[in-house]
Formats: sequence, structure tokens, C-alpha cells
Amino acid sequence: MNTKLTYGAKLRPHFYIESLGCSKNTVDSTGIAVLLQRHGYLPTTEPEQAEVLIVNTCGFIAAARAESLEILSELSAARRPEQKIIAAGCWAQREPDYLLELLPGLDAAIGTRSWPALPALLDLLRTRQERLIYTEDGPMVLPEAVGVPGYAFNSEVSAFLKIADGCSRRCAFCAIPLIKGPQVSRSIEAIVADAQQLQEQGVLEINLVAQDTTYYGHDLGMQDGLAVLLERLVTALPELPWIRLLYAYPGYLTPRLLAVLAAHPQLLSYIDIPLQHAHPAVLRRMRRPDDMAEVRRTLAELRRLLPEVCLRTTFVVGFPGETDEEFETLLQFVDEIQFDRVGVFTYSAEAGTPAADYPDDIPKQVKDERLEALMLKQQAISLAKNQALIGKELSVLLEGAGDGFTVGRSYRDAPEIDGLVLLPGELPLKRIVQVRITEALVYDLEGVLGGDN
Repeated sequence: MNTKLTYGAKLRPHFYIESLGCSKNTVDSTGIAVLLQRHGYLPTTEPEQAEVLIVNTCGFIAAARAESLEILSELSAARRPEQKIIAAGCWAQREPDYLLELLPGLDAAIGTRSWPALPALLDLLRTRQERLIYTEDGPMVLPEAVGVPGYAFNSEVSAFLKIADGCSRRCAFCAIPLIKGPQVSRSIEAIVADAQQLQEQGVLEINLVAQDTTYYGHDLGMQDGLAVLLERLVTALPELPWIRLLYAYPGYLTPRLLAVLAAHPQLLSYIDIPLQHAHPAVLRRMRRPDDMAEVRRTLAELRRLLPEVCLRTTFVVGFPGETDEEFETLLQFVDEIQFDRVGVFTYSAEAGTPAADYPDDIPKQVKDERLEALMLKQQAISLAKNQALIGKELSVLLEGAGDGFTVGRSYRDAPEIDGLVLLPGELPLKRIVQVRITEALVYDLEGVLGGDN
């Protein structure tokens, strides 16, 4: 059912929203919250105080859907009769009927391409007894189209800034294009305006996010759009200390983009480039770039231009047909390149993707064993790299304190996915300080204030 929605009278009920999955979802949740407040709703951090309970679901992989289901089930079990529970986001876009069938306590599902209509959906729920589904198949709605910010705070001094949404790649295993449609880039003007607002609010770190940041601007007819955007940002925000780039696609780190990254200290020497595998045959089955010689050249050039660069990547193990030899190639590649950060997932078939038609011929036990083997190799690499930092000084953004410690992140640590830097004592926050590293763990570092603070 695709219900026609119109906006109704403003009320003053409370809403609670739980955002799951990636940082792009977090940005959408911020937009939802702004829209609801504009329509008379009040936010609360306590589910029991809310008349409206919203879960912005993730539908990327089975584990993410399981987390979404757990949260929705918990809210449904504790709900009061007058409360409304809404599933929003990616899983709601992908399988709304299944969600309503699975959860009798769910009142509505609204897809990730339809979130601006949530206030109107709530108006309908007040006047109609039926459970509602609202999804669209059009392009993603950009924040500026409905007058909401395209960013979300990670802390008081760090934020995610969305530069595009959707994905125009067609990787065999990924459902994101099915959920969100092709990539839609925001205008440079809208992104810069959001970034300036963040700077005015005291943000010291902006993390640029999209499904594929290196594709930015292609749909707008731009050449080297990401490089152009970064140049505009550093010009418009000369006082902003840190700008971090996330989710770069292999093969699209162009010479101009690399030159821009090397030329501006504000642009952190941190590159997240999900490679997914290292054996060309597996990559071809994945419908991913399979020229590993080019990958090696790109990584070498990054390290030449940015000697202190922190390289992060992601791999999938247990992809259909992955042989012992192919997995061994991946292990050897990780050993060769010595990445600073690695994330690993086991393959799970996603309905509607090309790989879902492949025979899922790798037993779960083998997938789990390969994940463990790869993570153990990377843990040894990560520990050695962290130990090499002992005695050196790093710039650290201080974000939290308690129990006699202060917690921060260096340029090597993206929010939510990487490690932390721990300092003794509860220090003043919301600033970047020099920290001398004294101890190294697998993922985290310990240190003390350096001499220039």
C-alpha cells in the first residue's frame, strides 16, 4: 500500500528515536527529529515517556536486521496501548510487509526514501486504525529539500556530514542500491553551508560520509567532484582543524584528489578504502575492481604523498566459491600491506542481489574460522603499529572524561569504528591537544599530555 499523506494539526506529544546502522542513518535520524519538532513533537531520551517510538532500522546484512528486530521487539513488549511504534529506514524500505507480519505490535513502516513524510504518517495513525506502510521507489530525498540539516553530531565537537546518498555501484553482494537507489549528490553550496553551521556550533572535526564519497558529483556532471568539494571546504573553513574523508572506492582516488589531500593539513591523513577482497577471481565474482596491481600502486602512492597516512579497509570472507587458496591470498595481502585498521565481515546472502543466486557453498564454521584467522593476523599488525607510536606525540581530540580518565581520538581514529586514546585524569574537553604515547594496546593507546599544551 502506498498511502497519500497530508499534514494535519500540530500536537505536543513526545517522540523517542533509536538510530541503528551507519552514520548516514544517524544523519537521517537527525532530520527526522528536526521535522517532528517542527510539527509540534517534543524529543525524549526515555522510551516510556514517548507517545511515538521510532526505530531507524538497518537492513544491510542479517546481523544488522537482527539488531533492528531485537530493539523493535523490546519496544513492542513494553509498549503502552496509546504508544505508536514505527519502523523507519533501510529494513522498512526493503521488507515493510514482512516487518509488520513479524511484529504484531508495529503500527507502521516507512522507508528510507520516504522519511520526510513521517509527520504526516503519524497524523494518519491518529485517525485510522489500520497499520500503515509508506515506501517510495524514487531517488533519495536530500536534507535541503525539506529544510533540515545534512549532519549529525557524534559528540559535542565531532559530526558526520552527508555529501551524498544512495549508491550507483552494483557489487554482487550488496543490497544498498536496492534499498536506496542510485547515488544523489548534494550541491557544494548546501554542504559548505552545513559545514559552516557546524563550525559556528564549535565542532572541531567533520567526517564526510556517503556510500561512496569518491563518486561525489558524478551525477551532477562534475569531474573530480570530491577534490573540488574538499578545496571549497578548506577555503570556506580555514579555522576548522579536522576534516576526515570516509568510504573511498578503489580506483577512484584520482591524482587530483590525492594532491588535494596532500596539500591541506586540515584534511586528515586517514583513508578508508573498502577493498572487500584481494584475490582477483573473488573480486570478479563480487563485481568489484579486480586489478590488484593498481590497488598496490594506489596504496604506495598514498604512503608516498602522505607518509603518516592511516589506511583502513574492509574485507568479506566466505564469499561463494572462496577457496582455501583464495583466502590464503587475502591473508598474504594483509600481511604485505600492513593496514592500520581492518574490518571483517562474513558473507551473508542478501535477497535480490546477484550473489544471492550463487550457491552459498562455504559452511558457517569455515566462514567463522576465516574471520578469526584474518582478525588474529590484523590484531598482531595493529599492535605492532601502535607500539611503534610509543614515545611519539599525536594530536588528540578530547571528547569525554570520567572515573579518573579522559578519552580522546587521534587523526588515526574515526568515530565509532576505530580505537581511542586514554589519558590519566579528567581534563578539560572540547579541544585538540598534543599527547605523548606511553602504552599501546591492540586497538587503543594510552598517553599523557605533551610538552606544547
